[in-house]
Amino acid sequence: MKYGFNLLLWTGHVTDEHAPVLKALKRTGYDSVEVPIFEGTIDSYARLGEQLAKMDLDVTTVSVLGAGHDPLSDDKMERQAAVERTNWVIDCTKALGGSIIAGPMHSELGRFTGRGPTADERKRGIEFHRRAGDHAGKHGMSFALEAVNRFECYFLNTMDQLASYLDEVDHPAIKGMYDTFHANIEEKDPVAAINTIKRHMIHVHISENDRGTPGKGHVPWGPTYKALRAAEYDGRLTIEAFGRAVPALAAATRVWRDFSPNEEEVYEFGLKGMRQGWAEAGS
Repeated sequence: MKYGFNLLLWTGHVTDEHAPVLKALKRTGYDSVEVPIFEGTIDSYARLGEQLAKMDLDVTTVSVLGAGHDPLSDDKMERQAAVERTNWVIDCTKALGGSIIAGPMHSELGRFTGRGPTADERKRGIEFHRRAGDHAGKHGMSFALEAVNRFECYFLNTMDQLASYLDEVDHPAIKGMYDTFHANIEEKDPVAAINTIKRHMIHVHISENDRGTPGKGHVPWGPTYKALRAAEYDGRLTIEAFGRAVPALAAATRVWRDFSPNEEEVYEFGLKGMRQGWAEAGS
């Protein structure tokens, strides 16, 4: 098992100024970091990848699709823009040395139509992911698509919806992930939902019910780790905790206050909880 931390707690664009954060995470005992791909250049991510390799930190990435890049749109130009944006994310991830792109890369985050997803939107989404999957597969990468809660997205909210969609996409580079925060909101039984997505699951976000420090809320961590072990998951457990460092993301995810006293508590207490929980689940 590898233990990771999503850098969105500090920034939406990792630069040289975040070197102390990377060193602190490595010193604490993390194996991996999750780098947001929202802006920047391929060359800048290549340089960052070299730094992470020297620090012996594994890397995954996370991204979203914003306005003008909705693959579900009835506008052909916008759908093409979504493909181009996604290919850029793939190329940046390759430059970093990553192999997994996590996040809700299936629809425009925060956009709502006033109705549920239509058959035409599903068809467009499948076409989009098969194209994106071809580009990712050429570079040895996979998408870990994330179902997110109904207040952020209307297209894929539950593990059942995500698993069914991935069955239909049927592409080796288009997989899924499980996020404890979103499952806490959308699932009738968040723990049992792990079994629903396990056939597609290549990534896991460890996130408390309030997006704060894992272990300081009411997510049932013991049963969650037992279910992940039962599903024979052996990838990364990556903490995703949010603050107000990225205003646009804070607005999209409705983060209006601090959920932890400081970042150190999140990554120090969080790592101890993951290690202990995973060990106890196997005993």
